Amino acid sequence: MDRYTPSPPPPEFREGGYDIKIVSGTANLPLATAIAQQLRINLEPAEVSQFADGEINIHVVNNIRGSDIFLIQPTCKDVNKNLVELLLLIHTLKLSSAKRITAVVPYFGYARQDRKTKPRVPISASAVSQLIEKMGPSRLVTVDLHCGQIQGFFHDTPVDNLSAENEFVRYIETKNFDKEKLTLVSPDAGGVERARRVADKVHAHGVVTILKRRKVANVIEEMQIVGDVSGTICVIIDDMIDTGGTLTKAALLLKTQGASAVYCCATHGLFSGRALELINESVLEEVCVTDSMPQEDNVKKCPKIKILSLVPLLSEAILRIHLEKSLSALFK
Repeated sequence: MDRYTPSPPPPEFREGGYDIKIVSGTANLPLATAIAQQLRINLEPAEVSQFADGEINIHVVNNIRGSDIFLIQPTCKDVNKNLVELLLLIHTLKLSSAKRITAVVPYFGYARQDRKTKPRVPISASAVSQLIEKMGPSRLVTVDLHCGQIQGFFHDTPVDNLSAENEFVRYIETKNFDKEKLTLVSPDAGGVERARRVADKVHAHGVVTILKRRKVANVIEEMQIVGDVSGTICVIIDDMIDTGGTLTKAALLLKTQGASAVYCCATHGLFSGRALELINESVLEEVCVTDSMPQEDNVKKCPKIKILSLVPLLSEAILRIHLEKSLSALFK
């Protein structure tokens, strides 16, 4: 990245008492660039490379002493590389005398390993939280944690867990569905509250839940729907899609139970393994995910995938944090 001097921030940023700067790792550079453009400031140049043995080498080009830094770095695929990059970037910014460092981690990796499910296994979400906190960020901002209680793993660092629900609401409204035939679907019992909130905002007719029974190695043995979906348009609301197996099976079940069409809105699209192939072959009409992680290649491979941008949400959150204003308005 070429060296240059960033342009001065907009006048409203001066209320914070110090300069605002956006720094990005390599995990999702397009998202960071778009956020900087939304805020009308330049993205700070940071040189991130790897030595021959895979060690990460970092250099923040310009002086950031006394600045309010917002570091954009989700810990998505390659999760281990991006996690180490996040840790080293925070450490670099700390050593560079930044006044405040807010780690913006749209997708928080290892969040699914939030408890001991059997003997002699780690609580990986807790371990990752401790690693990040040890680097000394002033704050952490993330979006739709797989388990909200992960915020409690950070003992001395405030965590803002933003929600993409309003982006889902805007998408559903653009489809002009008949509200009397619209049903919101939670793919598991833990997501019922999320589906209910979205249903209330779009004035959907109903909310149903899919219950799953699992056996060894988390293989789904059977599914059943709690509620009636006959003749309705179903929109599955979830926090993430990984291999796509559960999602496509759930969509097929809804269809066989009489749903006229099945859509999905999920915050994080991991799309591991054969996920894109399964979605292409499924009964799903569209699958909407956010740009919490790069999706350009996935959209090319799977035309059913639609992208909802987190840029307005994260930009507003960054602006409010810098100006010491409440984030509550973002959840309304």
